[in-house]
Amino acid sequence: MLTDDKLFLGASRNPDDSINKAEYLELKFGNRHGLVTGATGTGKTATLQVLAESFSNAGVPVFCADIKGDLSGIAAMGEAKDFLAKRAEQVGLDPYDFQEFPVIFWDLYGEKGHRVRTTIADMGPLLLARLMDASEAQEGVLNIAFKIADQGGLALLDLKDLQALLNYMAEHATELSSQFGLISKSSVGSLQRGLLMLEQQGAEHFFGEPALKISDIMRTTNDGRGAISVLAADKLMMNPRLYGTFLLWMLSELFEELPEIGDPEKPRLVFFFDEAHLLFNDAPKVLLERIEQVVRLIRSKGVGVYFVTQNPLDVPETVLAQLGNRVQHALRAYTPREQKAVKTAADTFRPNPAFDCATVITTLGTGEALVSTLEGKGIPSIVERTLIRPPSSRLGPISDAERQTLLSVSPVAGLYDVDLDRESAYEILGARAKKAAEAEAARKAEEEGRAAPEPKDSAAGRWTLPGFGTEDDQEVKRGSTSGRTPATPRRTGYQRETVIEAAMKSAARSVATSVGRALVRGILGSLRR
Repeated sequence: MLTDDKLFLGASRNPDDSINKAEYLELKFGNRHGLVTGATGTGKTATLQVLAESFSNAGVPVFCADIKGDLSGIAAMGEAKDFLAKRAEQVGLDPYDFQEFPVIFWDLYGEKGHRVRTTIADMGPLLLARLMDASEAQEGVLNIAFKIADQGGLALLDLKDLQALLNYMAEHATELSSQFGLISKSSVGSLQRGLLMLEQQGAEHFFGEPALKISDIMRTTNDGRGAISVLAADKLMMNPRLYGTFLLWMLSELFEELPEIGDPEKPRLVFFFDEAHLLFNDAPKVLLERIEQVVRLIRSKGVGVYFVTQNPLDVPETVLAQLGNRVQHALRAYTPREQKAVKTAADTFRPNPAFDCATVITTLGTGEALVSTLEGKGIPSIVERTLIRPPSSRLGPISDAERQTLLSVSPVAGLYDVDLDRESAYEILGARAKKAAEAEAARKAEEEGRAAPEPKDSAAGRWTLPGFGTEDDQEVKRGSTSGRTPATPRRTGYQRETVIEAAMKSAARSVATSVGRALVRGILGSLRR
């Protein structure tokens, strides 16, 4: 329900339980971020559904994750129920109209929604290191890998591309270390094991092409409503680190791609981050700094971020301070940590002289919350004990048949459902290894005085890493590792040696080493005698 550019949230109550006044969220402050907290079963999902409906009706696209499957009901018409009608009457929602909303379903696994992917290159070394739980040394090796890929025009699209590059780095660790810094084979091995674990956890579904276009989660319908993108996350939650990293990647993409627009009259997109504690758990300092930066600056790009979690202590203070719109459902206070959470939640509100926040938080009923939103010049309103209005769409999940019908008529149907596997690091390095093997076979044939086998020409096989390959300053295919822009020829400026010369030098070193060992054994033998 939209009234004068305000989203109707519900109605506040007086100490005698009578209705006080309607509570709104001003649309122009929708990009100032928010927090929805409360214990399990207190009504957080219904509140998220109400907010998503309101933003959609105001023409604002919404992205949210569906942790339990309940949120999918936002795509279906609401159903008349006694307790919903009673709540609508209590908060003064008249008329209480039912409505269905434009929803696009997404799923990393392609089972309950359209496939959503990104490339290894777009994920970047920082988020990838977090996903793999990499150490500082291993993160350094990842940064070197991305640097090598960038200089060599190696497109890193999926897991096998990064695996192929790590294999190459392990085989040529000594040569590459002289250019890029120490590359420890043990660190490379740990990263390779990390990739194997990611593959076993299903992360290979997430990396590849076609990559998700941010514009496809920022759609509006012909009637002016914002599309609600719902990510099926029930299976994804089996891998919490992948879930948290994926949503942080989406925030980072929005931050990097969207232009600055200042403070718009309404947000360009509202992003709900459910189970927000998974983003911050065990996050290294550099990642927390990145999250804080994104949350602080993405507001000026018209994006509102709303964290949904059980406990306000799940969100770091530096991030918590930037969340101006608050909806606090009931909390329990049986343990010392829970008592601290209640105090923290109460202290973040602008006090209301009519009641004590810390006491009320523990006595709130289902669907009831303490609400404070920004108003006037961006100042938080006095906290009010509020009955949240009932959703206009269906409470509970839709059926599989309904979901499939919606997928078939989706505006992105067919755009992401088929995998693409174009030439990238895996194919290029494979062709390079094949060409090196043919050169080695030619060398051996030349030594034995017989004709060399005819090498098989390959465009990819002519590619070489900086510092290796032919001595002439040949032109090399170079381009963005993300594969988003066409590769353009560019002079490399590096000196290279041929594979044959490298092999001859290696053989000479081996002979010298053998002679040296023989001399040492002879000297030591004479001393023993």
